[in-house]
Amino acid sequence: MTIKQLTEQMEYELLAGTVCGEATALVYDSRKLVPGCIFVCIRGTSFDGHDFAAEEAMGQAAAIVVERQVQVPPGPAVLKTADTRLALAQLSAAWFGNPARELKTIGVTGTKGKTTTTYMIKSILESTGHKVGLIGTIETMIGTLKIPAANTTPESYLVQQYFRRMVDAGCDTCVMEVSSQGLKMHRVGGFVFDIGIFTNLEPDHIGPNEHASFEEYLACKGMLFRQCKTGIINIDDAHAMDVIKGHTCSIETYGIAENGKHAGLRAHDIRLVHTPGCLGVAYHAAGLCEMDVQVGVPGEFSVYNSLTAIAVCRHFDVPAENMKTALKQARVKGRIEMVKVSDQFTLMIDYAHNAMSLKSLLTTLRAYHPGRLVCLFGCGGNRSRQRRFEMGEVSGSLADLTIITSDNPRFEEPQAIIDDIKQGIAKTNGAYVEMIDRKEAIRYAITHGQPGDVIVLAGKGHEDYQEIKGKKYPMDERDLIADVLAEQR
Repeated sequence: MTIKQLTEQMEYELLAGTVCGEATALVYDSRKLVPGCIFVCIRGTSFDGHDFAAEEAMGQAAAIVVERQVQVPPGPAVLKTADTRLALAQLSAAWFGNPARELKTIGVTGTKGKTTTTYMIKSILESTGHKVGLIGTIETMIGTLKIPAANTTPESYLVQQYFRRMVDAGCDTCVMEVSSQGLKMHRVGGFVFDIGIFTNLEPDHIGPNEHASFEEYLACKGMLFRQCKTGIINIDDAHAMDVIKGHTCSIETYGIAENGKHAGLRAHDIRLVHTPGCLGVAYHAAGLCEMDVQVGVPGEFSVYNSLTAIAVCRHFDVPAENMKTALKQARVKGRIEMVKVSDQFTLMIDYAHNAMSLKSLLTTLRAYHPGRLVCLFGCGGNRSRQRRFEMGEVSGSLADLTIITSDNPRFEEPQAIIDDIKQGIAKTNGAYVEMIDRKEAIRYAITHGQPGDVIVLAGKGHEDYQEIKGKKYPMDERDLIADVLAEQR
């Protein structure tokens, strides 16, 4: 493809050279230069691609895309644009042949619920024969291929590459998590979503290298609704109307009827479901869709997540019976993932790894009136000590027993992290035990399980490793549970 063809979506000023030449590759990492490439100068937190522009020119780049003036030898085309991250998204879409135009694209944004909602949507659509790709926090899924995720929303070049691979694999739909950082950095630029979804908004991701303020965080979430054809929003969230301010899409709403706001799709008569080894929720959906729903995941947020999935899948004319079956069976690795170990008590794995998510989880489980609520968790090393104090206080306040153990200690000593967590618990009257070895902690939880207990292993979720002294060691809690059960036999 010629540079001119690739830059048709871009607004730019040509500072030097010509756009008539062909491009051999699209590159945004200065270490991956190939002759004849287009090099896009990206400003990161540690490196600025503009600093390497002259080096890339010497390396025979056909074109260099910049935000500011750079000194380069004569030869390559120099294209100046207002935002090179947006330019990278537009170039990437063109480079891979605009694959989003061959897919139905669904983007989910919000503080919580993105991962579970995307898996629910995927499960429902596949029940009616759709082939659905997924991009999210845990992994990217293309047919049977699973690619572990580094970011919730990958860089735009990867997004477009994944879209192309999905189309080539026969996918007709892609559902993806869209983070506020992904929107801020234009990782989903260069195309328009068919459906954009807003789940909820709480203060999060605010600080150095993330968002300067809650207002910026909110504004970035709102960008999705100027980049989609249909917006579907949780009308019960206090920030819903602010998020869609200035929207260019049609808007649909969902919510819980008892909250008093008249949503297009509403949940009525919500009931908690508690069967041996399993917790769930049931309700009646009314409005845009009429049906009885049961979800095998507990809590009010499961109502919202499943309502979101219904609101999306009705656009694909999915029969109600397919939705009901898929929602009842929907499971997400590491998100309130039930693991059957006994008929006497319930055990689950969840990714809750900060105070906000842990409080939400434990409060939800409290509503099921367990015999005891047991919470096993640790905290990551080389991360905020404040998080440890806060999580300790949350678990001490809400759990009947806290089992403090190791998470990813990284370059810290596990005992030092545990001692910080204990400072948080000390603010409460909560009972606790401590053991560094996570397998031994899990063994303790299972062997001391009592009738009616709800036990949650928090913090690791979908992760299948433990990071110690710069190395990742294999460690999957499901395997640890299986080993403990096998040893008991």
